[in-house]
Amino acid sequence: MQTFGQQLINGLSLGSIYALLALGYTMVYGIIKLINFAHGDIYMLGAFWGYYSINLWHFNFIEALISSMIVGAVSGVIIEYFAYRPLRQAPRITALITAIGVSFFLENGMAYLFGSTARDFPQVIKQVNYNIGGVLVSNIQILILATAAILMIALQFVIKKTKMGKAMRAVSVDADAAELVGINLDRTISFTFALGSALAGAAGVLIGLYYNSIDSLMGMTPGIKAFVAAVVGGIGSIPGATLGGFIIGLLETLVQSVGLSAYKDAAVYLVLIVILLILPAGILGKNQKEKV
Repeated sequence: MQTFGQQLINGLSLGSIYALLALGYTMVYGIIKLINFAHGDIYMLGAFWGYYSINLWHFNFIEALISSMIVGAVSGVIIEYFAYRPLRQAPRITALITAIGVSFFLENGMAYLFGSTARDFPQVIKQVNYNIGGVLVSNIQILILATAAILMIALQFVIKKTKMGKAMRAVSVDADAAELVGINLDRTISFTFALGSALAGAAGVLIGLYYNSIDSLMGMTPGIKAFVAAVVGGIGSIPGATLGGFIIGLLETLVQSVGLSAYKDAAVYLVLIVILLILPAGILGKNQKEKV
């Protein structure tokens, strides 16, 4: 029972980071039906900004987190403006190939500028472990879960209660109709990218604290896993992306706990295949009919 509790805590901590990343994927897809494969690399940029802001300017955790979210948001808006907006009327495959190209550009650009060697993330918060019924819970894990929960609640508030959130929901249902009633399409899409990318920037700082290591290629695998989480939960569904993130985090931790660490990535993709065979739209997704 203690082992189960320990793996549950570890899985929830990791899953909350995947959930933050998956939310960015699902929001962008819900608005413009684009899989933004550069999203994982914005997470990497957030981690590097956190690394330098703490080391060079001695930011505390809150300052590093907020500034990384701002850097992530600005990066997302710039990428959308220069890479995706000119291709908005192009076939989807064109935008998809561009997203992959942007991802490689960011990865190799960071490797060229800062090297590809892994760096130790500065532990801005001293780790303290608490023994709760035989289960070790660190203050870092509590901080990650609490931060992720606050950001997810804030995201729900923005989407459900604000004017821009209502615009996002309108554009996701019918972009042409939303534009006809006066919604600024470009501004709404840019805001969506900013919002999702800010969450990715925050996830980068959290993963730095969790694993104590960052590198220029760190966004590749977590980015794909977060995309898997979004698809498993139901691409386009915000609650689905959150659920998918926790499922992937728990699954990965479970596979590692039984001594199959080498197969943790394979287990994630196997679950994706099984879910899509049973529920093609994902766990919380809805089947949508498209006119042809």
